[in-house]
Amino acid sequence: MPQLIAGNWKMNGTLAGIAAYAAALRPASPGAELLVCPPAPLIAPLRAALDGAPVALGAQDCAVKRSGAHTGDLSADLLAELGATHVILGHSERRADHAESSATVSEKARTAIAAGLVPIICVGETEAERDSGEAETVVRAQLAGSLPEELAGQTVPGVVAPGIIAYEPVWAIGTGRTPTEEDVAAMHASIRAALRRQLGAAGATMPILYGGSVKPSNAASLLALPEVGGALVGGASLKAEDFLAIASAAARD
Repeated sequence: MPQLIAGNWKMNGTLAGIAAYAAALRPASPGAELLVCPPAPLIAPLRAALDGAPVALGAQDCAVKRSGAHTGDLSADLLAELGATHVILGHSERRADHAESSATVSEKARTAIAAGLVPIICVGETEAERDSGEAETVVRAQLAGSLPEELAGQTVPGVVAPGIIAYEPVWAIGTGRTPTEEDVAAMHASIRAALRRQLGAAGATMPILYGGSVKPSNAASLLALPEVGGALVGGASLKAEDFLAIASAAARD
């Protein structure tokens, strides 16, 4: 299965920059699946600018409810209508800045699946939790609380897996720091074991992305590790050439 390289633009990107970005992606054939998650207002215009190129689009969050009196929220159904196929949920910035609990993430994932979106559920430990030896315990608890039962045996038309996990150590996001390769491999193995216990057969094949200061210089070594099914890329995804360099590093059977 090709690895998935997902770009999380966060609160960056403009209408003016879409044409050049899309022009750089359209002819690319890096051997990995590409997914770009811009701010929600840019999903539809970026989809148009890509003009049918094999690049999936995703959102960075969705509401718990599918519709109703929820000012400022974005429904999963509307995101799908705009052209999104995936949605990032439970990112550490949402958990910290908006006090999102794992239970909330699970409800959002359930709503996303009902709307036909593939949830990318983020988990990861803080530096203090890593230093105290609690990293795997913390991540397993996040998985237990964040994954809805619908991910076991659920199918979404046109996609290989109905859900994706992204492991992002909080202390590595945007800092330029990354865990050792041994730590990444150990955490991904722990996540895989937890997924098998929690979701059965579905958990044995669900992709596990690594995120946290992924860049062209370290992508090849990180993406070659066991159980690393791709990358969730932050700042480096804002430059098409860097994003494509990471995707090229992921190319393998």
